[in-house]
Amino acid sequence: MTPLARDLAGRGVAAWNVEYRRVGQGGGGWPGTFEDVAAAIDHLAQVDEIDASRVVTCGHSAGGHLSLWLAGRHRLPAGAPGAVPRVRPVAAVAQAGVCDLERAWRENIGDGAVTDLVGSWDDVPERYAIASPAALAPLGVRQLLVHGSADDVVPPSQSRGYAALDPDAELLELEGADHFDVIDVDGRAWAEIVTRLPHLLGAEILAP
Repeated sequence: MTPLARDLAGRGVAAWNVEYRRVGQGGGGWPGTFEDVAAAIDHLAQVDEIDASRVVTCGHSAGGHLSLWLAGRHRLPAGAPGAVPRVRPVAAVAQAGVCDLERAWRENIGDGAVTDLVGSWDDVPERYAIASPAALAPLGVRQLLVHGSADDVVPPSQSRGYAALDPDAELLELEGADHFDVIDVDGRAWAEIVTRLPHLLGAEILAP
């Protein structure tokens, strides 16, 4: 995501490129991964140069899932990881995102990746209710779902199905694009996202 963050910075948009504990790393998975991204977004409330009322999340693949989840944290029940956000995003962008964890688990997307992240649906369905954007929908914020029709890593059905759940989600499906075409800073997908950013941010941006 670094090239995309640099491109945004060149357009006058502050870009916070977040890392988090991943599955297989100490503390990664449930709930550490979710706590990390929530803490990162909430930290923006302490940065004087940032307008925390105009935050848009953006992520690719597993990060697309987290981007949507961050935008829906205000819908989490009390006591859930990341509940009661200090910063509420006004919009979210998911690039080839895993939008529905239960469906991804049932279809074994990522060869067990969902189980590794939150556990098996058979064992802990209550986690899916607070970790899956599809379970939190409608989020009540603008969302842009960008997916390639030729994605063989995260199938476009993930974005199609989610778009049907949330009236504020716009689906941009790019014919012939694969899983990584959607994060090519020089590609058509990123150009489409940048075109929509003023609407998502509620502010004009600069040419690169």
